[in-house]
Amino acid sequence: MLSASPELASKALDAAPDAMIIIDADGCVRFANRQASAIFGYAHDEIVGHPVEQLMPQRFRSRHLLHRQQYQGALRVRAMGEGLDLFGRRRDGSEFPVEISLSPLPDGERMLVAAAIRDVSDRKRVEAELIASRQDAERARGLADEARQVAERANQSKSRFLATASHDLRQPLQTLALLNGAMRRHNHDAVVADALAQQQQSIDAMGRLLNALLDISKLESGAIKPEITDFSVAATFEELRAEFEQLALQKGLQFKVEDCTDSVRSDPALLGQALRNLVSNAIKYTRTGWVQLRCRHEQALVRLEVLDTGIGMPRQDLARIFDEFYQIGVAPNTSRDGYGLGLSIVRRIVDLLGARLEVRSEIGRGSAFSLTLPWSELAQQPVRRATAMAPERSGAVRKLLLVEDDAAVRAATQMLLRSAGYQPLAAGDVHEALCRVDSNPDLDLVVADFHLAAGETGLQVIAEVRERLGKAIPAVLVTGDTSSAVHAAADDRRLRIASKPINADELLALLEELH
Repeated sequence: MLSASPELASKALDAAPDAMIIIDADGCVRFANRQASAIFGYAHDEIVGHPVEQLMPQRFRSRHLLHRQQYQGALRVRAMGEGLDLFGRRRDGSEFPVEISLSPLPDGERMLVAAAIRDVSDRKRVEAELIASRQDAERARGLADEARQVAERANQSKSRFLATASHDLRQPLQTLALLNGAMRRHNHDAVVADALAQQQQSIDAMGRLLNALLDISKLESGAIKPEITDFSVAATFEELRAEFEQLALQKGLQFKVEDCTDSVRSDPALLGQALRNLVSNAIKYTRTGWVQLRCRHEQALVRLEVLDTGIGMPRQDLARIFDEFYQIGVAPNTSRDGYGLGLSIVRRIVDLLGARLEVRSEIGRGSAFSLTLPWSELAQQPVRRATAMAPERSGAVRKLLLVEDDAAVRAATQMLLRSAGYQPLAAGDVHEALCRVDSNPDLDLVVADFHLAAGETGLQVIAEVRERLGKAIPAVLVTGDTSSAVHAAADDRRLRIASKPINADELLALLEELH
């Protein structure tokens, strides 16, 4: 692999979706990417070489000089102005809300500071709209049938809005995730590696928020139907152990998973999602001690429990913790650790499964969440420990047909695939894809987005390519859709379905799995 050149690192920063600036100890801007000019309205030369204070409202400038000096005395990676509302100022004098992350950046004997600046106007607006929608629905609960119908229409509109917004936001996020993966595979510079790692953390955070919003919209709209079956609890516990054990260790916590010989009757995917959110929350809000996953058999029922030695919650707040965007001790429209959606999703899943959800908590002594489900007589099956799949590949270069109508996602995916040793042949629609197939009948794989232009789909591409080649060529379908057509395609053993936004390592691992 090749080391990333300074020119390539600069291009990567310039292509970032967030504004990126680098300032020196005197507060002078030494670097600004294209997005900085785009959101602030200044030409590049009007930012670089000028004080950073010109990018903020006049009323904050004198205080910022003091804050900047204090940060120089205690350099560390952190969010700027935690708990405060931050604003940027455009060249035309207009203001807009921002979130800013600060990172020290050593450059020889001097220390620079890198600032990632995100315009959060749209997110603030969406949060306000969702909170307002929930408040409207609460006021409507006590009214007659007509008022309830109004509330239902409001919920349906919200769900449609969330589904549409999630799709539109996933595309640039998908591009960024793939570009990050391509850069990481070629980079050996420690400073660039640190910047890319921090960028990946931001990508992951945005992905989690989008997934949570889409999960809520799907649950509210009725798009998700439980697939009830008998299955072993141990298999679900093992998946959670593999996913969270390392995360807990990184925080200095013990993640204890008890052996469970019971089986339950429920939907394994939905139950796993609910437990995943509970475990994730437990690890997030536990500073020392442990998080435990266990089961208890009660006559014809099985109670699955997630316990922790975390910060705990006041009794008077327990009734509200399942509300959207509600976080204990966090005022609306302030910086927060997460978005208060995980438990709201758990509540909806539990209602959908017809299970029972209980919570006990005490300030300073931790919390205990339990899900109670019907017991099943399914014989216990041995469970194997999950092992991570390495995304690296070896052997001859393989030709891969990439079908994606979004030019930015297509270019980023091509860059990643080339860096991994594939030969990608790109197309934007079915006709172009079939032309590629006619010229390259020795194709090995297909990667297709589900929603293409003019009503075409990735499933249509895969079917027609297979018919043209006369064989079931392996394929990956990348989608954020949850329709019945996508679920039906999951039965194809030569097909893998990847949910957006998929990161680079996951995509490459799926391709290796199909080899």
